[in-house]
Amino acid sequence: MIRTHYSTQITPEMQSPVTICGWAHEIRDLGGITFLIVRDREGLVQVTLFKKTIDKNVLEVARNLSRESVVAVTGNIKKEAKAPNGYELIPTEIKVLGKAESPLPMDTTGKVDADLDTRLDARFMDLRRPYTQSIFRIRHLIQKGVREYLDREGFVEITTPKVVATATEGGTALFPITYFEREAFLNQSPQLFKQLMMSGGLDRVFEIGPIFRAEEHDTRKHLNEATSIDIEASFLDHEDVMVILENLVKYVYTYVSENGKNYLSNLGVEVKIPETPFKRITYTEAIKIANDGGEQIEWGEDLTTESEHTIGKTIGEHYFITDWPSKIKPFYAMPYDDKPELCRAFDMMHPRMELSSGAQRVHSYELLRQRITDQGLNADGFDFYLKAFRYGMPPHSGWGLGAERLLMTMLGIENIREVVLFPRDRKRLSP
Repeated sequence: MIRTHYSTQITPEMQSPVTICGWAHEIRDLGGITFLIVRDREGLVQVTLFKKTIDKNVLEVARNLSRESVVAVTGNIKKEAKAPNGYELIPTEIKVLGKAESPLPMDTTGKVDADLDTRLDARFMDLRRPYTQSIFRIRHLIQKGVREYLDREGFVEITTPKVVATATEGGTALFPITYFEREAFLNQSPQLFKQLMMSGGLDRVFEIGPIFRAEEHDTRKHLNEATSIDIEASFLDHEDVMVILENLVKYVYTYVSENGKNYLSNLGVEVKIPETPFKRITYTEAIKIANDGGEQIEWGEDLTTESEHTIGKTIGEHYFITDWPSKIKPFYAMPYDDKPELCRAFDMMHPRMELSSGAQRVHSYELLRQRITDQGLNADGFDFYLKAFRYGMPPHSGWGLGAERLLMTMLGIENIREVVLFPRDRKRLSP
């Protein structure tokens, strides 16, 4: 092993030699003293070279380093209150493990701004910036917190196919692919497979995985490949899974706040943990709020981005919109028995945008087949799915939550592309 410690594992009191590995973040030669700032995954280390006492070969290596070269530095720790983490490293050896060419594709110190396209084109370099890396360390914490919470609630993690023969929700927002001699599609959602798990008796399942939507949106909140956090649970209604969702969001906010302090500090963000229960309004109430705010939404129409903003400004916190018109929700959303024009569906909203959609599902074979037909779809194309409803399907409910939207709204980030390592949108397919 080349490295003995990450930067944060070293204390000023350490007596034995250490070896750190990282990138040459900055080099400052002041004549009698040279400072080499080494950056590793956890932070910065000040390597201090005194001209009078340092080995000449070590000093020459440091002075000839190009920024962002990969180095291994071995030396002794000295307490220094002004240095990062309260210590400096007095080197006995500096090895260049990977030389960086000059000029660099972009600056990594944060002193020179770069637009988002430049950063995405050189994403490998952009990730070296503590700001960018902190976003993805928080993303890791979010997914870790999600798994921890759902595991505690008795959910089983599953993995469903991403290459499918049938559209999950109908429509044209599909990426067709060639699957040997047949046509196939990239999956829009794990929805149908989650429901099959209910027939299989797994009772409560979740998945964190990619979804694909061939929509020609070019906005700051849309992607063509995204990550969805999905659950499905038997013997729970739509209100039960709404409680699971709001408690999950609060848990994840708390988890990030407690475990991501350094990353939040790098981003200049203070996470405000939402209060539960979230406010609930019906679709009809949402339309009234939007129209009172100057929008023109007819009952039965979906909400526009502008109307979502109007409602979000009015409410000012996470909230649910419930009791949607059955015609504008997917075929698997269960209508109310006494008012079938409405269904047991909900959207969970942040003041800026929609984060999640869910519903109690239709579990009657006859009603489900009718709902598919009523929405202009060919029920025969869903035979593999419908078959499970003929042999004992329990009542069940679930939701899907956008991982990227959860992250960007938590951190106050404006563009969803910033929270994806290699975003795929209408214009970007590489890197």
